[in-house]
Amino acid sequence: MMMVATEARTLIERIEHVRARMQDAARRANRDVGEITLVAVSKTHPAAAIDAAIAAGLKDFGENRVQEAEQKIPAVGGGAAKWHLIGHLQSNKARRAVELFDAIHSLDSAALALRLDRICEELNRESLPVLIQIDLGHESTKTGVDEGSIAAVVAAVHESARLRLQGLMTLPPFFDEAERVRPYFRRLRELRDQLQAQGAFASNRGELSMGMTHDFEIAIEEGATMVRVGTAIFGERG
Repeated sequence: MMMVATEARTLIERIEHVRARMQDAARRANRDVGEITLVAVSKTHPAAAIDAAIAAGLKDFGENRVQEAEQKIPAVGGGAAKWHLIGHLQSNKARRAVELFDAIHSLDSAALALRLDRICEELNRESLPVLIQIDLGHESTKTGVDEGSIAAVVAAVHESARLRLQGLMTLPPFFDEAERVRPYFRRLRELRDQLQAQGAFASNRGELSMGMTHDFEIAIEEGATMVRVGTAIFGERG
């Protein structure tokens, strides 16, 4: 029991520290921290860790893989939190993703948009919030939509009956010097602003899902409305 209580206290302290860092970053940018959603990235961590994080006040959780989420989300309870798919979505996992997740951050093609819309119809899901993943770093190990193809994916979402375009997401290159990632976050904000001016997000503000443990403060300074933080909350991956 002592070890369990110690682990819970450590988790609470980590969450409080992350929230304090978010507050400081928002203050530097003259922003309201209340407009920024903390998505706790729970990949590789067990359902028990997510239960503890929910008890500590977290509401949003990000998973990278549908296969891993299939085990954890039912164990925790689908309605116990809001579940975000933040990793690459293979087309053969699309149906299960629609069943499991509240939002998908990694839409990366018009074809996938059409498939998700069709599955939503088949499953009688009224709406599915999606964010388009933009490839700004052009790394072979990462996916996303090139800037020149954004319009086609936006059009596919708008033509769909059940997808709702919530915003943009990016996963920039990793730099030891976190400041070097700032131009990528700034560019995503510029792209969001352009789409926003065109009415691409309807009544939504146009979310910016960007920033992780290493660089989320810079992301907040550049306009992030969702930060995806794992290690700083749960510790090193299991």
